[in-house]
Amino acid sequence: MINFFSAHLPLQHLYLANNGLGAEAGDNVATALEKLARAKCSGATNSNATQNGTTASPPLKTIVCGRNRLGDSTMEPWAKCFKANQSLSTVRMPQNGIRPDGITIILRDGIVHDSDLEILDLQDNTFTNKGALALADILPQLPKLQDLGVGDCLLSARGGVVVAAALKKAANTKLQILRLQYNEIESNGAKEFLTAARLGLPALKMIELNGNKFAEDDEVVEEFRSLFLERGFGEMDELDDMEEVSEDEEEGEEEESEEEGVGSAAAARDIIKKETEGEEDQEVAPEEDKDTDELANMLAKARID
Repeated sequence: MINFFSAHLPLQHLYLANNGLGAEAGDNVATALEKLARAKCSGATNSNATQNGTTASPPLKTIVCGRNRLGDSTMEPWAKCFKANQSLSTVRMPQNGIRPDGITIILRDGIVHDSDLEILDLQDNTFTNKGALALADILPQLPKLQDLGVGDCLLSARGGVVVAAALKKAANTKLQILRLQYNEIESNGAKEFLTAARLGLPALKMIELNGNKFAEDDEVVEEFRSLFLERGFGEMDELDDMEEVSEDEEEGEEEESEEEGVGSAAAARDIIKKETEGEEDQEVAPEEDKDTDELANMLAKARID
């Protein structure tokens, strides 16, 4: 497969889902697709194409590589892959065990270069504040984006505010679908997304907010519905699994918001930057996956036997 991915010039759409690639194979796939981009750009033409003045190698348009246990260690090769293939219109990499450091790498070093991107699906990976800040920073560079999937990514309360602030800038006016379920977004964050929808997202048709930390009957929900009613299009998903906040938690969050500026996009951004700078100075041991290690040992033993 690697030889094929590296050299098959007509390749435009690649779908790899739930293949159990793991880090090493994922690294190899990404590197192969980077090589393919160079081959496509090398001027390889057939005789007919040369006569017509066109190349024989259409650009890669689609990369789907979900549920493949890629992890953080493969994100540098994937970032190089995305940077090399700048005509991508669809990138789907959900549920790959990518953590904030890896998310930051593929967003800031890779996907930021894909200005033709229409669909970006990174659901069920882990962003936290750090990944949310990286997403906010690159969103203005993706003007053709229509479908953004960051559901179940733990954007966090502050991260949600920062992402919403980026969408307010009206740089993503073609965005139609925004998937934000299960991200610990609080009421003030939801209000920021409402403001973003009003100011910067005129084409928004669907926003998914289920599983976040505000009540189903919060006034922001009704305001979203009123906005869509005014436009004559648009809807929210069913809010049947919202995380109710107790009175004690609500009071604590209000105090934290006042002290640290969670409700202010600028303050939230400053806090996140300080936190991430501190994290970068710390050495963190790599995560161990005992089940995967045991399986690898069994396979190795089977080969030896």
